[in-house]
Amino acid sequence: MRTTTCKGIDKPWSVITFGCWQIAPSEGWGDVCSSAQADAAVKTALDSGITAFDTAEGYGDGESERRLGKALGHKKNEVIIISKIWPDAELTLAGYQKQLDNSLRALDRDYVDVYLVHWPGSFFNTKEKSTKLCEIMGALKESGKAKTIGLSNFHSADLLRLGEGISHFSINQIPYSLLEREYEGETRKICQNASLEYMAYSPTAQGLLAGRIDRDAKKFPAREMNSFYREPLYTHALKVLDTVKSIAEETQRKPVEIALAWVLKQGNILTAIVGSRKVDQIREFSQAANLELNGDQLERLTTASDAFCQLAHST
Repeated sequence: MRTTTCKGIDKPWSVITFGCWQIAPSEGWGDVCSSAQADAAVKTALDSGITAFDTAEGYGDGESERRLGKALGHKKNEVIIISKIWPDAELTLAGYQKQLDNSLRALDRDYVDVYLVHWPGSFFNTKEKSTKLCEIMGALKESGKAKTIGLSNFHSADLLRLGEGISHFSINQIPYSLLEREYEGETRKICQNASLEYMAYSPTAQGLLAGRIDRDAKKFPAREMNSFYREPLYTHALKVLDTVKSIAEETQRKPVEIALAWVLKQGNILTAIVGSRKVDQIREFSQAANLELNGDQLERLTTASDAFCQLAHST
């Protein structure tokens, strides 16, 4: 597995990070993953060379963190663990410390490698609140309970309100795929100037670009709420998938590998987060880490992506 490095982290970070939302009961994915399946999924990710695991207190009300910590066992301190605080926490150091301590107990760990603010929402919509957030998160990093800190889903306006405090952070976790590129432009420019790298989540558009979505798979609430799975966008998303499949045939690789390889070549991408409760899918998408597409293939994918994103923006 190809690895990279991140500011503030002294461990190798695999270019594919295992996403742990699906390994616990949740509103998005239902109660379909047993604890045994979760254990097998995490161990398969480890065996596939993945060194980073993304979870959150909001995934199954801490159950994702608990299952992850248990599955990692004695290897839990050898890997990178990313967790996230929900933004409705009391905006005080004590409030944030309490939530982080809850996550650490669930993970059975003394620290997290990366601690993210899950969403900005309307919680940091003023300069004063944003400054306070920087102070609190900076203090958590100083405490050693979070080796480094970051953000998630912060757009340009959210980032600008942080002012000089943006320098405290190393990561902005954002949705990014052939179908979703809204964090390009000004937001990416701000992040690059601040050395704030992207963790790309939903890099296959919740499996759509993996090319294996059947009727039952569409019924998960996470997908039912996703506009890519509804008309008028779904038909046009399938056109992008056709390009992905064409290149998969040329390279004798799986569609999921093609979609991921494209994301990993884009600007400011540190790693792509992919989750699954199925061990065969984990082994499959892990192969994308070492796939290099040629210039023509990348251009064809980008052209298909451009057409879709232009249409989605106007819809």
